[in-house]
Amino acid sequence: MAEENTGMSRGRKILVGFIVVLFLLTIGAYFFGVYYFTEHFLPGTQVNGFNCSYMTQEETEKLLAEETSVYILAIQTRGKGRESISADEIDLKYTSDGSVNRMLHEQKRFQWFLAFSQHKSWEVPSSVTYDQDKFEQVIDSLNCMKDNQEPYDAYIKQNDDGFEVVPEVEGTKIDKEKLQKDISNAVTTGRTLVDLDVDGCYVDPAVYGDELTEDCEQMNELTDVVVTYDFSDRKETVDRTLIKEWLSRDEDGNLMLDHSAIASYVGQLASKYDTVGIERSFSTYDNREVTVSGGTYGWLIDQPKEADALYQAIMDKKTQVREPVYAQEAASRDTNDIGYSYVEVNLTDRRLVLYKSGNPVVDTGIAISSSTPDGVYSIEEKKNQQAVGNMTVDCWMSFTDDLGIYGDPGFEPGTATESEADSFGSSSETDFSSDMTDWSSTEGCIVLSEEAAQELYQNVETGMPVVIYK
Repeated sequence: MAEENTGMSRGRKILVGFIVVLFLLTIGAYFFGVYYFTEHFLPGTQVNGFNCSYMTQEETEKLLAEETSVYILAIQTRGKGRESISADEIDLKYTSDGSVNRMLHEQKRFQWFLAFSQHKSWEVPSSVTYDQDKFEQVIDSLNCMKDNQEPYDAYIKQNDDGFEVVPEVEGTKIDKEKLQKDISNAVTTGRTLVDLDVDGCYVDPAVYGDELTEDCEQMNELTDVVVTYDFSDRKETVDRTLIKEWLSRDEDGNLMLDHSAIASYVGQLASKYDTVGIERSFSTYDNREVTVSGGTYGWLIDQPKEADALYQAIMDKKTQVREPVYAQEAASRDTNDIGYSYVEVNLTDRRLVLYKSGNPVVDTGIAISSSTPDGVYSIEEKKNQQAVGNMTVDCWMSFTDDLGIYGDPGFEPGTATESEADSFGSSSETDFSSDMTDWSSTEGCIVLSEEAAQELYQNVETGMPVVIYK
């Protein structure tokens, strides 16, 4: 038993001794590593792209100097072109500035045993210098800096069938400032390849085709309609070319039809085609050209209603020929909206002539007052009798709310002979005023003899123009 106990005790001592030795060796190895990596770079260390594992400061700097002296930078340009810059061309040199020493003592040497599974990259651009003038000369001499093609933005083009996206042209124009920064960074940090396209050294288009695809689709959708306005001898067409100018964006950035732009267009139509009160050139019965303006006669577009109608027609894609919604209409939609059936009143000569289809039907003298207005009006209503002032008149033909043409049995103007009536439009100067020197109408109305008023009443129609001039 004593011998067995003695043997077991000896075995324990050996084991303990082994553990102690192993511990001491481990501790020794650890501190040796700490000591070693005080002056050597840890495994997995790169400086300016070069493997400097286990190297001292001097060895690292020697390597950097050697590699810098034979450095060549490869430049990848757009279109798979390649160029290069060598160290000799720009006097590229490595000069120790203490950066390597600082990096060496900043590494975590007490954790050196963890470095075998890690990698650490350092850059010391301040230690690499080049000749600035030579650098700029080399940059300017690169092929990629010559004969550059300007980039072109993508845009939406209108064709016969609608709109299409014309893609961008990237071009080959270099942003010199970006190029210089990119290459300077490469040569001072040891990069051996720069891709000018990837590094963003080219001047890019501001707009790419992909950005316009959705807009193009929306434009085709919103403008797929043709609306033609019929103004008799004139036409106005609303098509893609015009509608595209009426597109705006909603809160979500989508294209939409701008109702206010359509209202503005309808306002332009009104300015062009409304005729109420406009200045007109008028050919008189005696072949004179006079200018007549003012009055209430003419065409008047109902702008709010027409803007709504046009907006809806476009949204519904209703290709159509239409007339605008009118607030007021006239006898003819031609440029000459008076037409060839009208009442002509010469205030100076006190003469009234009714034309129907270009032919004179009634020709008579009249009585007027100083308040009888000139301008172009229309027959608004016809009444057999009408109260005017303090009397009742026959054959009432109003041309405003308050004024009209009527007959008076006490009025006897001069009359034209048959031969004179046949000469309407000639230089005839028949005197219609000889019998009405002291006669005047009531409140600006136009007075005829009872017989002439009856004849006029039978031949005029409501809506017929009444042209009054001096």
